[in-house]
Amino acid sequence: MSTVFITHTDCLSHITPPGHPEQVARLERVQQALSAPEFADLLRENAPLGTDSHILLAHPATHIKRVRNAAPAKGTVSLDPDTHMSAGSLTAAMRGVGANIRAVEMVMSGEADNAFCGIRPPGHHAEQEKPMGFCLFGNIAIAAKHALENCGARRVAIVDFDVHHGNGTQALLWDESRALFCSSHQMPLYPGTGAATETGAFDNVLNYPLPEGCTTATLQAAYDSEIFPAIEAFKPDLILVSAGFDAHRADPLAGLMWEVEDFIWLTNRICDVADKVCDGRIVSTLEGGYDLDALAASVA
Repeated sequence: MSTVFITHTDCLSHITPPGHPEQVARLERVQQALSAPEFADLLRENAPLGTDSHILLAHPATHIKRVRNAAPAKGTVSLDPDTHMSAGSLTAAMRGVGANIRAVEMVMSGEADNAFCGIRPPGHHAEQEKPMGFCLFGNIAIAAKHALENCGARRVAIVDFDVHHGNGTQALLWDESRALFCSSHQMPLYPGTGAATETGAFDNVLNYPLPEGCTTATLQAAYDSEIFPAIEAFKPDLILVSAGFDAHRADPLAGLMWEVEDFIWLTNRICDVADKVCDGRIVSTLEGGYDLDALAASVA
């Protein structure tokens, strides 16, 4: 099995204000963890720059213009209380888009069996015309649209296990019948969306809210009884994963009680399902995870 790790040093040029949880050190720790000898067999690629045409698969031109115009020449600017841009943020975000595009192309063509995109800023909170929650562009939604429109996929499933609901991905794919969006997340918690009653225009959204303090048993029940059967029934040609690691018990921004072993279990089960329905094709992209030690251990 071949796995490609796609990242770029430009993703380190997205600078947030002092004390902000989405910091450069997050990706540095991920890159360091995946440089260990046990990962010597990883294929490694530098992320290309995404293009406006890629972003237009999920966002209107007005959104691209807003983000581009907001980028400062120096220092940082706030797009909302949580979301900031520095001089390098636009390039970093375009590398994130490009990483996901390249990953989908490699996996759908058979150049790699699966892929992990080590990028920042994250993407799953960005709505159609609204950057939010640390996110500028909807990377996973863009990847899904690219797979469907340009890479031969007939159906795509998304698994989002970030502790925060992927409101942006849900909104961007709400009326896309060829995409199944599945999310487990703590509720109540930012951004306040993700109720089980939110099911998409074509019954193509499956939300599984989890209570604060959720541990292994509840996690496994959610996936084995609801999410994985739904994906198997949908029969996707590709599984995309919004891989947020902030459900870890040590994370400062939430209150779930997952351990590293839970992320290992979840990853293995996603691989099992992918082997069954889509010849193992998986593209994962980094979302949240704000305790540096927990993030590095969970990714690795």
